[in-house]
Amino acid sequence: MNKVRHRRILCVCNSRPGQTSEYRLRSLRRLCPDVAAFDVSAYQRRSRIMNAAAFRIPFGPFVYRINRDLRKRVRDYQPDVVIFDKPIQFTRETILTVKQTGAQTVCYNQDNPFGAFNEGCWQQFLRIFRLFDLHCLFRDADVPRYRGWGLPWIRTTLSFEPTVHFPPPSNWTDAERLRDVSYIGSPFEERPDFLVRLGETEGLPMAIAGPRWRRFLTPERYHRFVTGDYLAESAYREAIWRSRINLSFVTHSNEEDIGHKSVEIAACQGFLLALRTSGHQACFEEDREAVFFSDLEECADKCRFYLDKPRLREEIALRGRERAVRSGYDNDTQLARILNFLDGRQESSSTIG
Repeated sequence: MNKVRHRRILCVCNSRPGQTSEYRLRSLRRLCPDVAAFDVSAYQRRSRIMNAAAFRIPFGPFVYRINRDLRKRVRDYQPDVVIFDKPIQFTRETILTVKQTGAQTVCYNQDNPFGAFNEGCWQQFLRIFRLFDLHCLFRDADVPRYRGWGLPWIRTTLSFEPTVHFPPPSNWTDAERLRDVSYIGSPFEERPDFLVRLGETEGLPMAIAGPRWRRFLTPERYHRFVTGDYLAESAYREAIWRSRINLSFVTHSNEEDIGHKSVEIAACQGFLLALRTSGHQACFEEDREAVFFSDLEECADKCRFYLDKPRLREEIALRGRERAVRSGYDNDTQLARILNFLDGRQESSSTIG
């Protein structure tokens, strides 16, 4: 059971349904009875051009109102802890004002401002990140950085939401898995070429769902391979349930150790075939709780091997689900660790899984 001390928490995040930040807000409300949200999505502009400009140039008029309103919310609500989810819009003045109230500040940032994928949105973050009382680190590459800077950190992991990511009904059978080799997600990095080659060169029955694929595939390939756009909540979960093989990758420019979808697929008791990385191997026992590949040929060979072995797939998927639960890859466990760390209830920061 995840026990934390009672406190008043303000979660600064995108609280729209279907966002992973909203899932964490649900978790915080299960852990503590007094949790409020400051919804950053309310400050999006109607114009897509203006939104893009505000994302790339987070200064001046683009951030004035949200900073003013957050300072007022903190003064009115008087939180003990303020958790900032990807704080790219907030100024040094705002963070210092929050800290002057006595509230502890936590930076929860799943993305990577220090990787090769250099976006303009990080300009404001880089001015303030040293001010936070605690940083949540999701990748091994960050540990020496934050240790070298002398900043307080806890090693945590990408996590699943138990009210969304759960197994199919007990009577679910392979006949209901209509997606053979499935990828659900965005066309980052090598994925478009990799998946097209799986479908065309290797002749595997591919099914892709996710946003922006029209930009990367010809119309013929799009209609052949893509079954739907962005999937969230129950649609996302059921697509995993209906897949015989669920592929997962990592974003190299983000220096990822594991894919967030890998944890969610396992939590949904889907058969996981993921890129072989040290992070995936630490989270799941290979060939027992998940299956891994290092290149296209190995991925194709394993797809062909497992497609006609439903019982073996189901056994691995069940053990993957059990590992995700047993090792605490859920939001409640990870957020409880973070809150307890603030109280000095420390553990080995480098131990996950």
